[in-house]
Amino acid sequence: MQHLPPETWRWDAVDIARAIRLGALSAREATAAALARLEAVNPAINAVVDPLPELALAAAEAADAARARGEPLGPLHGVPVTVKVNADMAGRATTNGVVAFRDAVAPEDSAVIGNMRKAGAVVIGRTNTPAFSWRWFTDNDLHGKTLNPWSAGHTPGGSSGGAGAAVAAGIGAIAHGNDIGGSVRYPAYACGVAGLRPSFGRIPAFNPGARGERPLSAQILSTQGPLTRRVRDLRLALAAMAAPDWRDPWQAPVPLEGPPLPRPIRVALCADPAGQGVHPAVAAAVQAAGEALARAGYAVEEAAPPGFAAVAADWDAFIHAEATVFMKEGFETLADARARTIFGEMAERPLPALPDWMRLLAGRATHQRAWAAFMQERPLLLIPVSAEPPFPQGLDEQDFPRVFRAQAPLFPTVLLGLPSVSVPTGVVNGLPMGVQVVAPRWREDLAIEAAFPMPTPIDPR
Repeated sequence: MQHLPPETWRWDAVDIARAIRLGALSAREATAAALARLEAVNPAINAVVDPLPELALAAAEAADAARARGEPLGPLHGVPVTVKVNADMAGRATTNGVVAFRDAVAPEDSAVIGNMRKAGAVVIGRTNTPAFSWRWFTDNDLHGKTLNPWSAGHTPGGSSGGAGAAVAAGIGAIAHGNDIGGSVRYPAYACGVAGLRPSFGRIPAFNPGARGERPLSAQILSTQGPLTRRVRDLRLALAAMAAPDWRDPWQAPVPLEGPPLPRPIRVALCADPAGQGVHPAVAAAVQAAGEALARAGYAVEEAAPPGFAAVAADWDAFIHAEATVFMKEGFETLADARARTIFGEMAERPLPALPDWMRLLAGRATHQRAWAAFMQERPLLLIPVSAEPPFPQGLDEQDFPRVFRAQAPLFPTVLLGLPSVSVPTGVVNGLPMGVQVVAPRWREDLAIEAAFPMPTPIDPR
């Protein structure tokens, strides 16, 4: 097959899957290329902390044998991917970035990883996360620090920072992540790739090795999601990840495509939804994205979604009150010093009285109804991912309030259960910039391909 380009690790997942289906590329060739790329660049960024070359090549050979037998092929058949170390994968330790979990071997696949493998994906390695997946930076005492391939001095994001760095550097066409406070969208932003936080209930979540049920906030706010270099690959990954799994009682079998919307589709643009000020480069990125959508035929108008700051505050109160109850002991006894410090900054606060807690949970429906009414008129919302460009490494240890304020654009869609996608808009001063596009619940199909091509995959700098 000398007619093929030698660097298939550069290809999109859609193209790899198509070439394998057509017999123009073998799964083993695609996997070998991805593993060679991993070996070449991962030492510089430490994105993949559990490489799986032998397992990956065996899976690729099985994929080729299945195709040769004429068996049905899944949407990700033979596509090299990475998965995050906080999701169970049979026979591997679900470390979640914690030294004490280095031998916590999973008995079987988590729901989302199982779906990816059933769809034919070849897992080439598992990616880094901060301890307990609880920072917008990716560093821990077990696996070390992950570096942003664009700039070693800036965060790759977190908690799916290994996932974002891996896919940006060409280690796998798709990376798995999860998001309860921006942990897919922020790494995508920091690494110049696309990241999808789908609707709550879209992708099943269950870790068979978990010792107990997650708190309610994690059950109804956390989602699994893909990071890729192109939006079309997000769609492919979503279709695979969203297969049903009876172990998640929250998953809903809703079609991936919704009815056509009246044209032109109206877009609400808001460069400072939290009303706290944004960096000029962030505001410029939102304006540039709005102009690109207008040129593409969308009707773009400046409009602020209702009660943005109040929704963000309720997310903060909900998740961090429960974290104080469910996670404090684990952080104090098992987490590294950096993670303990950040947890103390973020989560340790007086617990609300029961009546206040009940009103908080009831008020979620009020916020959801207000946003649903807003999005009846404007089905898409264009906002920043963060109020600042990607942070310098370790900034949360030096000035946590600044970091937390900047991340306010990430929080409301989590509480509301809405899909949102982070897409890149270019490079400013050597760092990626991007925007966030929010859609009504179950309308991931409205995700917009970036109008600003990025030079990913890139070599670490």
